[in-house]
Amino acid sequence: MKFGGTSVADLERIRRVARIVAAEAAVHPVAVVVSAMAGRTNELVAWTDGAGAAAGGLPVSDDEYDAVVASGEQITAGLLAMVLRNLGVPARSWLGWQIPIYTDEAHGRARIDEIPSEKLAAALDSGEVAVIAGFQGVTRDGRLSTLGRGGSDTTAVAIAAAIGGSCDIYTDVDGVYTTDPRIESKARRLARISYEEMLEMASLGAKVLHTRSVEMAMAHGVHVRVLSSFIEPGESGGQGTIVCDEEEILEKRIVSGVAFSRDEAKISLYGLPDHPGVSREIFGRLADANVNVDMIVQSHAHREGAANMEFTVGKRDAARAVEIVRAAKETVGFDAVAVDEDVAKVSVIGVGMRSHAGVAKTMFGALADKGVNIQVISTSEIKISVLIDAAYTELAVRALHAAYGLDKL
Repeated sequence: MKFGGTSVADLERIRRVARIVAAEAAVHPVAVVVSAMAGRTNELVAWTDGAGAAAGGLPVSDDEYDAVVASGEQITAGLLAMVLRNLGVPARSWLGWQIPIYTDEAHGRARIDEIPSEKLAAALDSGEVAVIAGFQGVTRDGRLSTLGRGGSDTTAVAIAAAIGGSCDIYTDVDGVYTTDPRIESKARRLARISYEEMLEMASLGAKVLHTRSVEMAMAHGVHVRVLSSFIEPGESGGQGTIVCDEEEILEKRIVSGVAFSRDEAKISLYGLPDHPGVSREIFGRLADANVNVDMIVQSHAHREGAANMEFTVGKRDAARAVEIVRAAKETVGFDAVAVDEDVAKVSVIGVGMRSHAGVAKTMFGALADKGVNIQVISTSEIKISVLIDAAYTELAVRALHAAYGLDKL
């Protein structure tokens, strides 16, 4: 069982979580992974900024950054274990190094290498609830590490894989929806969604699950269920959404959801030399600087032997990406570079796309009918993404949701 920051935002909510855990522990052995209380991690990050370069000093070293920001989950784990004991439920808190959750040494964005489960399994076998601090692990040389934002989801799935269990992720929504209900009131909760669809939705802007947690669940075959910590199990909506293998879903939908992301910036390069090696030079430099590039399109320029190129990056990387590209101008040779941060990416996702024609026709027709211009297109087997003017984001989401009949599921 994993509980996010809004579920443990204060002591009253922690007591509610304890009651949910106690009910489950009466039936099954339970390990619980917790996030920091809502807003606590942002506060801790601000402190590290104030202690480092922002205060005129040296940049904060990544390992000490981890030592500070991991403390939020430690507080929650201890508090929940105390409340469970007060309810008469045997419980103890576990930190990443105590299990241990071994990670690589990429502080601030570490990846899990191994979780020896013997000590944890013994505690569960004895009837004790293990309350585990999410988001954190330990390097082989004994230094605290963190998994990056959203890392508690990854911790929970990794623990489930290590002990051979399933994983219930409790959050502030009661499952995975066909789109964001705040944008489209007719959005419907999905009873089941495949790993691949969930992975695409997570990477394309849906905030329900962290991308790496879905990758890990798919790799290890861990059943994940998304539930609300604010709905009792017997109430309407208390069943949540199960994330599972595609073969376990009897009725394949052509399109399962519409996702969107406003965290996009489009970079345009004009007058590039149209010969081999140019793309390698540009994208190689961006990769070396850990700038993640998403959508890419290249077209011929009006001048013979020249091309234009557009690609997208996250907004936080836009200025750095432009700087890197400009530094390559002397080597590559191009006329101009421009950046547009007033864009959004809207995507339709569904495993049924593999066997059905006309999905793109429906998408482009629905957008054209609403006067939405498409700037860039990107596709895979189970998704189509388009880049549009950010002002049309909500209009596009609603139009696509209706065009694929997602309001009638």
